Amino acid sequence: MTQALSELQQKFHNIITNPNLSPKQKTHWLSLEAEASLPYVAVSDAVREVMADGSVCDMFEGHAPFKPRYVLPDYAVFLKNGSEYLELAPAQDFDDALNMLSIIYHHVPSVTSIPVYLGQLDDLLMPYVGELTDEQLYTKLKRFWIMLDRTLPDAFMHVNIGPADSPVCRTILKVDAELKQIAPNLTFMYDPAVTPDDLLRQAASNICECSKPHIANYPMHAAAYGDKRFGIVSCYNSLPLCGGSNTLVRMNLKLVAAKAKDEADFLESVLPYHSELMRELMNARSSFLHQDSNFFESFLAKEGLIDEQRFAPMFGIYGMAEAVNQLMDKAGKAGRYGHDVEANELGHRISARLAQLVDEMTVTYGLNGKAVLHAQGGISIDDAVTPGVRIPYGTEPDPVSYVQATAGHHQYYTSGISDILTIDETVKANPEAMFNLAKGALMAGYREFTANVASNDLVRITGYMVKLSDIARYDDEGSRTNTTFLGAEAAKNTGVLERMPRVASLEMTPALAR
Repeated sequence: MTQALSELQQKFHNIITNPNLSPKQKTHWLSLEAEASLPYVAVSDAVREVMADGSVCDMFEGHAPFKPRYVLPDYAVFLKNGSEYLELAPAQDFDDALNMLSIIYHHVPSVTSIPVYLGQLDDLLMPYVGELTDEQLYTKLKRFWIMLDRTLPDAFMHVNIGPADSPVCRTILKVDAELKQIAPNLTFMYDPAVTPDDLLRQAASNICECSKPHIANYPMHAAAYGDKRFGIVSCYNSLPLCGGSNTLVRMNLKLVAAKAKDEADFLESVLPYHSELMRELMNARSSFLHQDSNFFESFLAKEGLIDEQRFAPMFGIYGMAEAVNQLMDKAGKAGRYGHDVEANELGHRISARLAQLVDEMTVTYGLNGKAVLHAQGGISIDDAVTPGVRIPYGTEPDPVSYVQATAGHHQYYTSGISDILTIDETVKANPEAMFNLAKGALMAGYREFTANVASNDLVRITGYMVKLSDIARYDDEGSRTNTTFLGAEAAKNTGVLERMPRVASLEMTPALAR
């Protein structure tokens, strides 16, 4: 090009000439740059200061949010009533239901521009199964699964199934293990009072095959939001059904702890100060969305698929491990997070304090006036800081010790917490060990059990899925999947592929129940 370009135009030019991006991906990146060129929502100098030093982060959602971060429509209402806006009559049979869902997914926004919630699919589809045989159900769901991955190729897209047994639930597990796709992500809800052990065994066996699904502690989630009034979306985020999250703001506990003199100063002064700035930022961002963007005038709200009152900001934290280790150092103690009882208990006290601060906090646009606490899984540019409350990569103890060290955190993080255990490939010859580990972790208080198997091509990064083979080719070829670049960047920057594979020993697992 002959004439000089402005800095913004150069960014646009770099995007449209990138050989590794598809036209659709280029369009998405251009839209992000356009939104980032707008003035930032009004915040105080104090908020700007902690954002500049990295203590608080807005997750790059845009300077003037015009759509919620995560949207969880009530798809059952849509299938039952149809849609005037989309000119669709109510679903009459299974094919109708799949077709209608395929249509509406393209009208559900999120921070990624791809729907992050596809619904509690077994509950949604079972009323329409009718006289379909198992083979017919398998064929239809397999085609549907392939369609989702090929038309909405984003690893943050998420399906929920369980806790009850059903032909749709089992068929989805069968198809997912067979296809080994990065999308959609999948959570299986487990309820010991409802879920038969052989169904949980099938879910655990799936993890051995393809590192999916997450296994969620259904009673814990239901106690927070009400029976069937929530969904697991994106990586592992639990949010209100018929609502979602208007914004996610996160605090870097590593940097915040560095500002404290000791544990008492951290818990009673430094942490509350930064929490108040988090509240201001959440309010500023959600207020623009609710008051200025006109999002809640959309057909999703008018037709009863979402309710503005059921959106809440997510108060995210990460870097627990580094924060604990710094505070132990300040106290002259050698214990390390994940390996020392005293250090682990300090981490639990920090989580309890965070939960107290969030519970006492009123926000302008929240669920019953409240934000929801979230252990954030990290992003690809994080430098030398561990996601959420996880144990640092490469230092993980055996799976049982890992669970025992971190289980105490899970009660506090209403909006999601995920520890990713990396299990040695020998578990494939003994899937019963995965079953026992998952069940033991949930009995020990895990809100959600997640595992990678070291030899699988399909692995979790922060909670979303990527294929290692896609990462290896990305720099040369790009990828049709929107989230491969995040996995490739995380592999370079965060050491995420340095997780320590450990053996899941069947005889060790009962210790979790003690």
